[in-house]
Amino acid sequence: MERKLVELLSVAQAVDLVLGYAGHFGTEQVSLAEASGRILQQTICAERAQPPYDRVMMDGIAYRYGTGPVLGCQGIQRAGVPGQALPEGNACLEVMTGAVLPPGADTVVPVERLVRDGKHIRFEDGYAPEKGQFIHRKGADCVAGHELLAPGLRLNGPALAVLAGNGHATVEVSSIPSIGIIATGDELVEVGASVRDWEIRRSNEYALTGALASRGFTRLERSVVPDDLAETMLALEKQLARHDVLVLSGGVSMGQFDHVPTALMKLGVERVFHKVAQRPGKPLWFGVGPEGQRVFGLPGNPVSATCCATRYVIPMLLAAQGVERPETYSVELTVDAARVATLTRYLPVRVTHDGSGRALATPYPMPTSGDFSFLAATDGFVELAPGEGAAPAGSHAVFHGW
Repeated sequence: MERKLVELLSVAQAVDLVLGYAGHFGTEQVSLAEASGRILQQTICAERAQPPYDRVMMDGIAYRYGTGPVLGCQGIQRAGVPGQALPEGNACLEVMTGAVLPPGADTVVPVERLVRDGKHIRFEDGYAPEKGQFIHRKGADCVAGHELLAPGLRLNGPALAVLAGNGHATVEVSSIPSIGIIATGDELVEVGASVRDWEIRRSNEYALTGALASRGFTRLERSVVPDDLAETMLALEKQLARHDVLVLSGGVSMGQFDHVPTALMKLGVERVFHKVAQRPGKPLWFGVGPEGQRVFGLPGNPVSATCCATRYVIPMLLAAQGVERPETYSVELTVDAARVATLTRYLPVRVTHDGSGRALATPYPMPTSGDFSFLAATDGFVELAPGEGAAPAGSHAVFHGW
């Protein structure tokens, strides 16, 4: 049975509903070489203490504090070989950065503080070492078993280094869902085709593909359907069988040829909501398929589609992968920005940072939700709550990046 609908949900209500259906897409094991950018789904603990031995921090000599100032050099301690014991008496060993501290030594003196005379080495005039200096003690960074990485982390360079340094040749990560991106409309033609006066090239699906792929969602398939109910149903039935998520653009408004809601209903996709109190993007449609497929019907206007994908589709996908850190942050408006009395407004902005580190957002309004020619000049959009008048310059707003 179809759930009772609420007309013009608030943005917060719509987001809560979408995230409530985020679920998850499972996990998989991948090699470390393939793990960059993936979302970690296991706890990583220290294989052993780090560093695993008392580590020399400077090229120079290791000696026993209190001996000297003239020392007899008894050999070299290189990195990557077992530690050799320091002989008794006024003795030292040359040491390399990263080497094991020779047993019996307790202080390192850097090479630039030394004067060599054959096999004898002395400190430069006036130099007084401190006991224990330039030694990275065993376990100073972490002890064996200490938690280093937690599930929900996007694996970047430092995280990959931690995995490698602790012996993880493979790692458990969130599976990437299969996503079908479907453009609707008789007016759409291929990007490389000739275009007549009454036609437009297919751009929405490439905007959506770029937004998803840049966040690691690379299992994507693009397609197009005409404004015909039977053909729409046939195409959507095939796409529902192939994908975990469908993202449609166009065909969700109230026009005579907007067949998407009807087609989805006939295919057993339960409508969760249709229409949100926002501009652009008011006709947004969201539902759940018979096998749990998440289905988004985005408005066809390019700015509307891009804003809705950023505000709803991407957060749901990230939540389903267990991403812990939100992508949004607060920015400061550089000028007054008009609000809409009863609707949340999504206003494209360009973000810069001043000398004090403040994130400054300069509005770059599009004339209409169909005007995307200059959208690439912006970094994302700010979300302005409904209200009379303008949000004043200097006030803060939540920023969503493309």
